[in-house]
Amino acid sequence: MASTSAAQHPQWFDPEMPSREQCVLPSLLAARAAETPDRDFLLYEDGKRWTYGHTYALARRAATGLRRCGVQKGDKVLVWLPNGPDAVRAWFGANLVGACFAPLNIAYRGRLLEHAIEQSGATVMVLHAGLVERLQGIDVKQLKTLIVLGERPETLQWAGAVFGAEVLDAADDGAPDAQVERWDAQMLIFTSGTTGPSKGVLCTYLQINTAARVQYGYMKADDCMLIELPMFHIGGVGSISGTLIAGCRAVLCESFSTERFWERVHRFEATTTSGLIGAMPAFLAKLPPSPNDKNNTLRFAVMPLSRQAIEVAQRHDFHYCSGFNMTELSVPLVTDVDVTEPGSCGRPRTGCECRIVDANDIECAPGVTGELVVRNDLPWTTSQGYINQPEANARAWRNGWFHTGDLLYRNEQGDFFFVDRLKDAIRRRGENISSMEVESDVLAFPGVGEVAAVGVPSPDGEEEVLVAVAPTPGAALDPAALVRFLVPRMPHYMVPRYVRVMDSLPKTPTNKVRKVEIRQQGVTAECWDRVAAGIEVRRTKL
Repeated sequence: MASTSAAQHPQWFDPEMPSREQCVLPSLLAARAAETPDRDFLLYEDGKRWTYGHTYALARRAATGLRRCGVQKGDKVLVWLPNGPDAVRAWFGANLVGACFAPLNIAYRGRLLEHAIEQSGATVMVLHAGLVERLQGIDVKQLKTLIVLGERPETLQWAGAVFGAEVLDAADDGAPDAQVERWDAQMLIFTSGTTGPSKGVLCTYLQINTAARVQYGYMKADDCMLIELPMFHIGGVGSISGTLIAGCRAVLCESFSTERFWERVHRFEATTTSGLIGAMPAFLAKLPPSPNDKNNTLRFAVMPLSRQAIEVAQRHDFHYCSGFNMTELSVPLVTDVDVTEPGSCGRPRTGCECRIVDANDIECAPGVTGELVVRNDLPWTTSQGYINQPEANARAWRNGWFHTGDLLYRNEQGDFFFVDRLKDAIRRRGENISSMEVESDVLAFPGVGEVAAVGVPSPDGEEEVLVAVAPTPGAALDPAALVRFLVPRMPHYMVPRYVRVMDSLPKTPTNKVRKVEIRQQGVTAECWDRVAAGIEVRRTKL
């Protein structure tokens, strides 16, 4: 494995305003195609290999097809496709026209799908034929043109439907690439909607470029990134952008696979990944040990610092860093390399100011938990805001700072630590409990595949801790055994009172657990109650 030093990760990256040619995708892609036309850019699991020159030619052809379908500079183009070549062509083609790429989660349906389409204001959608039927029965009258890729659906009745991949593979019409600017909207990314309807975030070229330079600035021309995050997620599009900026190559997979992760690393000689987020590290940590665990090409990864994530990195001998980011921001916090403190988000990067504030936006003292607020030196390195959501924009940007909705604290040395989502924190008997910390310990219990910790009303006031757990395939979970496992591992006040075993946890379309649904359902009939079972947890007395 190649060595990596802390200096290779740009916590203090160059904060100067990049030129348009260094920042906007049409110019960057054209430059790469001219300088290194035969260098591999994007690889796919089916064996396709796109060089920089070939990718630019394909993007030009896609731009021609989109123009012929009426797409103009400034338009939004909805793209409802899985990760793969067609999604990349649609994205790059839209940007070359000067349009805003608006990817949709392929899990969308019903009212959520209707809401996203309506919010986007788009009149053109590029979609997979297998998704067409989901448009039936919802209000999509604003869509004038559907560009359907794949086998033609038998039931579709749509006057504006265009079939066949030839739309994205039209003969290049020779029109110049659009002259887009750094502050123009490059993409419209919808949030996960964990606490309400999804909001569409208008991300500028400079924001995406800045986030990619900070998060993936360690990459060099000889690196290979394994991308398993979806392209409707900021991590998926950001990692492709980081690859383009570095001039290296990436492997674009349809989705994350626990079983295939290391096989993919070996097969493509991947040196880094698009990020191990959410439950990915926990899933990888549960893989059976192998004598060859350290025998791999992976040298660096970006990931939240959970105990499982650190364990995976040490077990497989790769370096890592962490930080904090949201779809609306450009990585305001970054850690040093190989930090071993779970929850650490590091310190503010150059050009970014961060504070921890209370409910009245008054800055908190070190060690006190509050909401993280952010502002940047350079304009347009945060999003343009939420599309058609003026009230949400006003709430997020009150008093001149972007309010993240996340609880963190800062220690005396200036390091920031993540505690919880503002709406996910649990208050029990005068103690503030991080749901993330409860979940981390529960995940360590054998047989737990997924977990969500929430607060439910307590007869004594405030809240009790409820954990909803889903077992790994073939496992059976005993709530009493789980609680006995947790008692010596966590403070008494964090030990869950209720355990709800479910086949699977409810998810948002971006595969985040819908804690709001579990919280609203509360203590259901199938919940196991620690108190009713006679298991007492007492405060330690000295």
